[in-house]
Amino acid sequence: MRRGIAAAGNWIIDHVKIVDKLPAEEHLATISAQTDGTGGAPYNVLVGLRSLSPDIPLSAIGVVGRDRDGDSIMDHLHRLNIDTTLMRLSEDSPTSYTDVMTVAVTGRRTFFHHLGANAELSPDDFRLEAIPSAILHLGYLTLLPNLDAMPPGEPAMTYAAKVFATARAAGITTSLDVVTDLSPRLTEILRATLPETDYFIANELETGCVAGISARNDAGQIQPLQLEVIADAILALGVRNSVVIHAPECGFWKSRNGEAHLQPSLQVPADFIQGTAGAGDAFCAGILYGIHESWSAEKSLLIAVANAAQSLNDPTTTGGLKSLHETLSLIEAFGFRDI
Repeated sequence: MRRGIAAAGNWIIDHVKIVDKLPAEEHLATISAQTDGTGGAPYNVLVGLRSLSPDIPLSAIGVVGRDRDGDSIMDHLHRLNIDTTLMRLSEDSPTSYTDVMTVAVTGRRTFFHHLGANAELSPDDFRLEAIPSAILHLGYLTLLPNLDAMPPGEPAMTYAAKVFATARAAGITTSLDVVTDLSPRLTEILRATLPETDYFIANELETGCVAGISARNDAGQIQPLQLEVIADAILALGVRNSVVIHAPECGFWKSRNGEAHLQPSLQVPADFIQGTAGAGDAFCAGILYGIHESWSAEKSLLIAVANAAQSLNDPTTTGGLKSLHETLSLIEAFGFRDI
């Protein structure tokens, strides 16, 4: 009987630099501070899951380089008791990293990303018989070239879909996230992957792009009724179980059987917020935890929005995450938004 969650995809170290300004080309900016943090869907999600539960079996799948950043990732996974059987050390590529330039006064961030060893991740790395997991989460599609590609002669199926088909045949539930790439390429790749996807968990921009429908009105306000229209359009592309959408204002769940739930996010005070970079992956970790524990959609959304709120209390993606009990305590402390 399978148990636990595996997460695969982009393994990244974020090098966060606080600068006085974002300079024009050939001009200078001053760095006042630097911190390193976790980056990429599998890394952030697994750290989030371990924060919620010390006991759930977790497995990591991916490629890192034989360098300082790769050593840092592997050491961190071992400390968190996350299985690294399917983590591969590249002999040819450095560990992927992102230089995050954060302007001190405004908090605005600019990203410089190096794909690195993540470009090597391939279907051969998914030796799923070697791990006990009940769920396989993959992210971020559209930033994994060997999985985004389509096999010759099979234009309607990505290599990611083939991995998911193998997983599903082995009794593993599949879950998918994407990077925010609002181009026709996103829709093309997803149309060839979603039919083998049980749960699609993404934000309102990504899901809206795929559906060709905006989740917001002209004033930029979220439109809950539109979220259901978007979810229905994506379910029509073949998602097997549910579409889960997250936005700063709320989370929304729509299942293939017609079940629909809207959960407003927490009304977090401004002085609690230290950064927003990890909110989406923290939300995803909450949803995956709920799925694994066979919770209802309502309960899963509740922990997801609470975990997203908890992540806001640190400038890195996962530094603010706490235990399940501490995370749920934020609900009573802050209450929910009106939307």
